[in-house]
Amino acid sequence: MTITFFLRKNVRWHDGSPFTSEDVLFTYQKLVDPGIKTPFSSNFQLVSKVEAPDPYTVIIKYKEPFAPALESWGMGILPKHILGTMKADELNKCDFNRSPIGTGPYKFKEWQTGQKVILESNPDYFDGRPYIDKYIYQIIPDQSVQLLSLKTHAIDMMSLTADIYMKEANTPEFTQGINSFRYPSFSYTYLAYNLNNPLFKNSRWTRQALSYAINRQEIIDGTLQSMGTICTGPFPNRSWAYNPEVKPYDYNPEKAKAMLASIGWKDANNDGYLEKGGRKFEFTILTNQGNKERELAATIIQEQLKKIGIKVNVRILEWSTLIHQYMDKKNFDTILLGWNMTPDPDCYDIWASEKTREGEYNFISYKNPQVDIMLALGRKTFDREERMKIYHKVHTLIAEDQPYAFLYVRDSLIGVDKRFQGIKVEPIGIGYNFTKWYVPKTQQKYTLQQ
Repeated sequence: MTITFFLRKNVRWHDGSPFTSEDVLFTYQKLVDPGIKTPFSSNFQLVSKVEAPDPYTVIIKYKEPFAPALESWGMGILPKHILGTMKADELNKCDFNRSPIGTGPYKFKEWQTGQKVILESNPDYFDGRPYIDKYIYQIIPDQSVQLLSLKTHAIDMMSLTADIYMKEANTPEFTQGINSFRYPSFSYTYLAYNLNNPLFKNSRWTRQALSYAINRQEIIDGTLQSMGTICTGPFPNRSWAYNPEVKPYDYNPEKAKAMLASIGWKDANNDGYLEKGGRKFEFTILTNQGNKERELAATIIQEQLKKIGIKVNVRILEWSTLIHQYMDKKNFDTILLGWNMTPDPDCYDIWASEKTREGEYNFISYKNPQVDIMLALGRKTFDREERMKIYHKVHTLIAEDQPYAFLYVRDSLIGVDKRFQGIKVEPIGIGYNFTKWYVPKTQQKYTLQQ
């Protein structure tokens, strides 16, 4: 019911101001302010009080037990001395969102929209200055251009597609200068249905039929070169909340057609497409530009559903346009995206029926009273075995509803220039110790001035 944090005393904001408990208190106050646009407010609804008795102590008291509490307090903290006088509408739109100041190992320097973000090392970082002086995150929409840049050492690191990994990662040209890493991810890819759309709103039967018409293994083989597993629900198979009793929907197009026919979807005019009440069964899949894997998955689904008489259009959109003009506004039929999950299985923000406001994560408007009850119970339960039973039930209920067509869990595939040393693969991945990566002096290509 109570958590006490003792803050480090040698931490400073990037502008030199001390980081204190007042910043934590201020951040909490903004997270529970209904005027602030944030998808994370539900993590703090059970907090009864946050106290800052001195500059380096924070005491959090809860109304009732909250199992994900420790993880929830791992969020970024806001600087009160910069933002403390702003009102909610000012905070939502302020320049700080484009030029942030933090306490971490790198300082923000520059953001060129659609091109790159530049960070420079923080010499005053409490855990020691990172070995790499500058980090430039380039936005290169075309993955073939990314690969060429990696192979010519114009960039030092990129996520690899399965196709690139299979074709390139073991070739002499690649291995001579690049290390490749492969490890299980804690994420999954899905096709989400807009449950406000009459096609998908009231009929779990329709969504189940579509799942029988989607050949997930074909998608995994075609997009991931078999480097992935079929996803059955809201937890990847690495999660302790994953329910092994939930089986994937078998590929059975005949069963899919029969299910749809039973609720009136038939090819009445023999044009190859199903109709009902004069309406053709047609919808559009949206996904983000620059992700060839998702584009290919959408195209495969398009062809698979065509075989049972459903017309699917595929539309590729720039990321911010997809999120802000379509997802947030609920202006879509279906969206093909992925979730990166955390070790704690709490997924209240994604599936709870109250989390459907603009900018929140239940953007499909999913509502199931049983799931709401179980998600709330999972947050109150600390015993691991009891929580597992709760999330196994969540997994079962959501898999039956099929608000998403759960597709696959992919392996993480990363390519890094061999100049970089100190990389260690752990269950969490490779980026956790980035501040300790280094390049031996004889192999260094850049200086800070460049």
